[in-house]
Amino acid sequence: MSREFAFHPIFMTFYQNYVIFYKTVLDYNYQKIYRGEIMNIQISNEDFAWSQQAIGRLSRYFEQNVVGQKLLERSMIAALLGNGHVLVESVPGLAKTTAARALADAVGGKFSRIQCTPDLLPGDIVGTQIYRQDSGKFETVLGPVFANIVLLDEINRSSAKTQSAMLEAMQEKQVTIGGNSYHMPKDTFFVIATQNPIEQEGTYPLSEAQADRFLIKEKISYPSIQEEVSILNMMEAIDNNVKQEKQPAVLTIEEIARLQKIVASIYCDPTVKNYIAAIVAATRCADQYLPNNLKGYVSLGASPRATIAFLKMGKALALMQGRLFVTPDDIKSISRQVLRHRISLRYLAAADGINEDMIVDGIVRAIRTP
Repeated sequence: MSREFAFHPIFMTFYQNYVIFYKTVLDYNYQKIYRGEIMNIQISNEDFAWSQQAIGRLSRYFEQNVVGQKLLERSMIAALLGNGHVLVESVPGLAKTTAARALADAVGGKFSRIQCTPDLLPGDIVGTQIYRQDSGKFETVLGPVFANIVLLDEINRSSAKTQSAMLEAMQEKQVTIGGNSYHMPKDTFFVIATQNPIEQEGTYPLSEAQADRFLIKEKISYPSIQEEVSILNMMEAIDNNVKQEKQPAVLTIEEIARLQKIVASIYCDPTVKNYIAAIVAATRCADQYLPNNLKGYVSLGASPRATIAFLKMGKALALMQGRLFVTPDDIKSISRQVLRHRISLRYLAAADGINEDMIVDGIVRAIRTP
């Protein structure tokens, strides 16, 4: 096409009309998507409206108790709705425990906090059998893991044997004590594990199998100056007994289970599923997609659990944003959280200042967005 023809008034008019027509068709199709005419949506208007109100109440409760930490709020709520578990990494004092307790209080569930130490035994987490001399029988005492929301504080300080005790509970939602299986709470079982990336002495890094059980891994940073001032004001109010009464729960455990069912019914187009699979598959042959400055650092790619995590988180984020369908942008926005703990790097990467997030960003940029 010649330059003169490309900028001819008639051609420009035709092109502008084509763009307007294309946008009209696209908007029309999206309106049909919202009405559920294009895809087979299993969510009623009543359930959708209720879910938006419920998520709003949950988010407001969280924000009233935790200052800032928007990424942590998004990740924890989305993982809860996606029926998964969260690994949180940060230095001490950034409200990890406060956030976990706020989420448990918001849903009126049973909350357990387990402080992990090197001498912590598996029985201290899942439970054990105690011999009762008066009856001559063994009695099973269930451990603190039998709660709706469990906080494993500094999980990397516990031994590998103790860490492995959580594998069955997190994946199968049951534990075995004395040869008998005991199921976790049926409605909601949500594990939040924390670890400190700074202190390495006396720690036991999570194995690939253990880390893979977590739906996402979130890293949180220091609050802004304005947020720290808000923290001071909140603590001052507590010290002055201005805020005494505990806020009532805004949702029940049964309502969380209802939200999880709604999230599972969110539509994900085959194109988006192929996009998810392409990203995860690219981590297994990363050097084919990464630029030259990032090649040679990946030793192990992500497992199919990453594909499932993308789908669950994408659906949860879609509902949180008021949509009944997953978009590629949903997948992009949680790519770091889903993949950063599922990619193993060679030791050379740390020496060269290369981290998992840089690898993930490079792969996502290389995969064509549908």
